[in-house]
Amino acid sequence: MAILPSFTGSGASDKKPHEGEIAYLKNLVSQLNSKIENLETKAKTAASQAAEKVKGAATAAAASATSVMTPAQQLRMILVGPPGAGKGTQAPQIRDKFFVCHLATGDMLRDEVAKQTQLGKEAKKIMDSGGLVSDDIMVGMIKNQLSTNKECKNGFILDGFPRTVPQAEKLDQMLTERKEKVDNVVELKIDDSLLISRITGRLIHLPSGRTYHREFNPPKKPMTDDVSGEPLTQRSDDNVETLRKRLASYHNTTGPVLDYYKKQGIWQQIDAAQSPKVVWDSLQKVLAK
Repeated sequence: MAILPSFTGSGASDKKPHEGEIAYLKNLVSQLNSKIENLETKAKTAASQAAEKVKGAATAAAASATSVMTPAQQLRMILVGPPGAGKGTQAPQIRDKFFVCHLATGDMLRDEVAKQTQLGKEAKKIMDSGGLVSDDIMVGMIKNQLSTNKECKNGFILDGFPRTVPQAEKLDQMLTERKEKVDNVVELKIDDSLLISRITGRLIHLPSGRTYHREFNPPKKPMTDDVSGEPLTQRSDDNVETLRKRLASYHNTTGPVLDYYKKQGIWQQIDAAQSPKVVWDSLQKVLAK
C-alpha cells in the first residue's frame, strides 16, 4: 500500500491544510484515469479484431457453401422408397447439408409445364391425351435442371426416378455425356403394414403443407390445423385399398432397378421404420463414406 507523505515540519505552516495530500490524490486519480483509458482502448481493439475474425470465418464459410465443389466432393444420389417411407422428410435435409438440388420428378414435371418450356409443352400434350411421359422427356428434364438450375452445381438428389431399368440406363447415358455418374443409391426400407398404418392416419393442411397423424402426431384439436385453425384433410388416395395397389406397383417396378444398382456396388439400404432422427443419422454416415 502506498504511504501518503507527511506534510508536517519546516514550511508546512506556509501551506493550506491538506493541500499536499489533495495534490497527491489528484495526481493519483489522473494516473488511474490514464490507465483506464489505455485498458479501454486495448479492449476495444481486441473486440474489433475478434469481430473481424468472426466476419472473416463467416465469409469463408459462405464462400465454401456456394462454391463449386470438385467432382469428388459433389453428391449425386438417388433416394428410393415406397410412399410414406420418409423421402419427403429426409431429402430436404440432404439438400441443405450438401448444398445440392432436390429433383422430385413429379414436382419437376409440373414446374416444366407451368413454365411452358419446350419439354413442358411436349409433356402436357402427352398427359392431356392420357398418355405417359416418355423416358426421353423425363431424362431431358433432368438434364435441363442440371444445366440451368444453380442449386444443382454441387450435385443432386433424384426422388421418384428412375422407376425402371431402361430409365436407369438412359439416366446413366446422359450423365456419362456430362462426365458424371450416380455415386449413391439409398433405399429407405420399411414393411408395407407399417406404411399403411402411417399413411392412412396422415392428415394434411393443404395451404401450408403441414402434416399430422391421427396416432403418432395428432393435432391439438381434431381435424384442425394447430397454427391457422383451418380444417385438415386426408388425401383421397390415402386409403388401404389404394395403398396396397401403389405398394404392389412399387415393389414390382423397383426391384429390378435396385438390382441394377446393386451390381454397380452403389446401393445401400437404411431401416426407415426408425425415428426420422435415427434415419437421418444413418443417412449422414452413408453419405460421408
